[in-house]
Amino acid sequence: MSSVQANQTVERVLVIDDHPLFCDALSMTLTEAGITDDVSKQNCLGDALTLVGSGYKPDVVLLDLNLPDVDGADGVMRLKAAMPDVPVIVVSSMNDARIIQLVMDAGASGYVLKDSPRAVILKAFETVLDGSTCTPEGFVAQTQNGRRSDGKTVIERIASLTPAQRRILASICDGKLNKQIAYDMDIAESTVKAHVTAIFRKLGVQNRTQAVLVASEINFSSVLNQDQQVG
Repeated sequence: MSSVQANQTVERVLVIDDHPLFCDALSMTLTEAGITDDVSKQNCLGDALTLVGSGYKPDVVLLDLNLPDVDGADGVMRLKAAMPDVPVIVVSSMNDARIIQLVMDAGASGYVLKDSPRAVILKAFETVLDGSTCTPEGFVAQTQNGRRSDGKTVIERIASLTPAQRRILASICDGKLNKQIAYDMDIAESTVKAHVTAIFRKLGVQNRTQAVLVASEINFSSVLNQDQQVG
C-alpha cells in the first residue's frame, strides 16, 4: 500500500539518472507502491530538459547529482527554472551536510540517500506532495557564526541569470574568450559582451575571475576541497 494519500495524485514521475539498474529499481518501487506506472527515465539532464521543452510535465522529478552534464547544484537550478512548480527530489549517494544544504537552497524539495530503505523514498513523496521538504535523518541545517551561511544568496544571484547568461558563465568558467563563446553560441560577439556585462552586474562582480569564484560556490568539488585546504 502506498504511503502517498489518495488526494495526492501522481500521474507522471521523471527519473534522471545514468545508472539503468537504479532507474529500473526506482521505477519498480513507484509502480509496486501504487504511486504511478508512468515513469520517464532519462540518463542526463540535457535530455530531460529537452523532454520538458517538448511539453512533457511530470508531477515529481527524481534527480541524481552525479551526471555528466550536471555541475553541483546547477542541475536543480536548471530544473526549477524550467518547472518552478514541480518538486525535485534529489536521490544521491553523497551524504555531506554542506552539499545537502546547497541542494536544498537551490530549490530541491527533498534529499534522499541512495541506500535508503524503500519506505524512506515513499515517505519523501508523501512529504513533498504535502508541500513540505525532507532531508536525511540527522541532517542539521548549516550555519556560519550562528547564522545561516550566505550560500543561498549566491544561488539566488546565479538563478537570476537567463539560460543564455548561464551558458556564457559556464563558458567563462571554462576559460573561453568572448570570440569563442560567440562562435559556440552562433551569436554576435557584441551580444556576448552585453551578456557578460549583465552577468557581472547580477553577480555583483567586476571581472571574469570574480565571476568564476562566485560560480564555484555552487560546485560540490569546491565545497569538499575546503577540507583539504583546512587540513
